[in-house]
Amino acid sequence: MGDPIPAVWAIDIGGTRTKYGLVDRGGSVLTADTLETRPRDPADVLFSRLFERFDAYLAGRSESIDIQGIGIGAPNANFYTGFIENPPNLRWGTVNIAELVKPYRDVPMAITNDANATALGEMRFGAAGNLRHFIEVTLGTGVGSGFVVNGDILYGHDGFAGELGHVTVVRGGRRCGCGKRGCLETYASATGLTRTVFELMAEKRADSPLRAVPPQDLTSETVFRAAEEGDAIAAAAFERTGRILGETLADAAALFSPEAIILFGGLTAAGDRIFAPVQTHMEANLFPAFKGKVKLLKTGLTQGRAAILGSAALIWIELEKQTK
Repeated sequence: MGDPIPAVWAIDIGGTRTKYGLVDRGGSVLTADTLETRPRDPADVLFSRLFERFDAYLAGRSESIDIQGIGIGAPNANFYTGFIENPPNLRWGTVNIAELVKPYRDVPMAITNDANATALGEMRFGAAGNLRHFIEVTLGTGVGSGFVVNGDILYGHDGFAGELGHVTVVRGGRRCGCGKRGCLETYASATGLTRTVFELMAEKRADSPLRAVPPQDLTSETVFRAAEEGDAIAAAAFERTGRILGETLADAAALFSPEAIILFGGLTAAGDRIFAPVQTHMEANLFPAFKGKVKLLKTGLTQGRAAILGSAALIWIELEKQTK
């Protein structure tokens, strides 16, 4: 038997399912799986189930694994404290994850929100490459973001910096799940795109196959297919979504002077339908000193493995800081 393989457990906690994997230093995923989160159960029940899986996997391997640490991405996770604080869709209240994990594995642990983890995964294993200043924007059911400044995630004084999705882009606009109105998330997410379709169908008399789609069945994929087939309302929805996002990214660039802004998430599957208007409106609204200098990139992470790679990158980076 050879030397033990150094690896970390990577965990991504979602409201419905939790992804986990074992990842080596180079980003090879040795194993990956999911289990139901069961959001009504206490947090300790989830971790008990997770570590049962981990132990069973390690016991079944012929090679020895040296577990170096544990990285966790989760909603409302605080990097500084190791707490998850009142996560949406999970009935946990505030939980000290660092103390909860220690009885199972007394190894270094790091935790952050899922968007920050994705940015770290992008930096170590994805499209960021050698970039030291970039913004990762996740376009899914909501809008998340991670700001990398001089190679480090920007956490702010309390661990929750970088909430681009909750910047107000329309005063008095759409109601957001956070309680505010007009947040970017309500316009530039996959759900925001479908809300824009409904607005356009109310504003315009143009025929559209989307009018026949029951509201509960309308998805961003449906809108994309309609746009590709020449539907004017679907195309206008992408244009409006891209304009709002592009203008907001231009404002973010004025504050942080990134080398690049990297888009990740389900909405990016629309390709140029979303990237083209975002690029156009971002460039048109950039502060003159930044024009032509901010790249707009698509993620280099595969959608299915991104969450695990992000959580793995988080802990690998922290472990490497300890050895410097």
